Amino acid sequence: MVLRGVKRIDQNSLVSDIVNDDYRAADVFHKYGIDFCCGGKWPLQIVCDAKNLDVSAIKKELEEAVRNVHLPTTLDFDHWDVDFLTDYIINVHHQYLRKALPEARDYLVSFMEDHQKKFPYLIDLLKVFTDLSEEMLPHLEEEETIIFPYIKQIAHAYDSKESYAALLVRTLRKPVENVMHHEHESVNKSLRLMRQLTDRYAPPQAACVSHKVTLSKLLEVDNDLIQHLHLENDILFPRAIAMEKELLEKFE
Repeated sequence: MVLRGVKRIDQNSLVSDIVNDDYRAADVFHKYGIDFCCGGKWPLQIVCDAKNLDVSAIKKELEEAVRNVHLPTTLDFDHWDVDFLTDYIINVHHQYLRKALPEARDYLVSFMEDHQKKFPYLIDLLKVFTDLSEEMLPHLEEEETIIFPYIKQIAHAYDSKESYAALLVRTLRKPVENVMHHEHESVNKSLRLMRQLTDRYAPPQAACVSHKVTLSKLLEVDNDLIQHLHLENDILFPRAIAMEKELLEKFE
């Protein structure tokens, strides 16, 4: 079961305090052009009145943005059906990254514009994150259009003991191994560099709200990629390679 915890937003709270309490609220304020950093020292009600925004509607969006979603720790990914596992990766992790990568980069670029001199490491951080994003998005497409359909075919052939399985295996075995060993190692290298540059995403003392939000966004991407790569490298791909090997041995 997925449990959703709703945080109630007080319309008399300062905008900056709302974001300090939960960085995810920044997305809503960014959407409506509301300053949540140094200029966010006004109550939500007053800011909404000044911008002719319905405070009830904004509160609802904020509460939806900062809701807590908990997955049971007992989920047995190792024994999930291959079709279900690949669909889970696509609909949870791939869809998240398509939205989160450009958003996190926008926050980083925006923060960098006014803070580059104070934090020179931001130049290297932006390059590493940009390279990661440019690598990941085509990688997701490759998995969805080539690798995952192939793995599903392998699983179906394996389960039904189809005679064409060995021929199927010979067509795309190398790309599966490439994804597992080369491309994912490149992602891990980028994550290691990001952690080094940001001191594992720890904001410095007296960091402004924008600084905290930017680092929290990067940490969120990091956490998602760790789980994403675990499901692929430790569960899905080894299962596919094991089925490939057995099918080749059986039908040759």
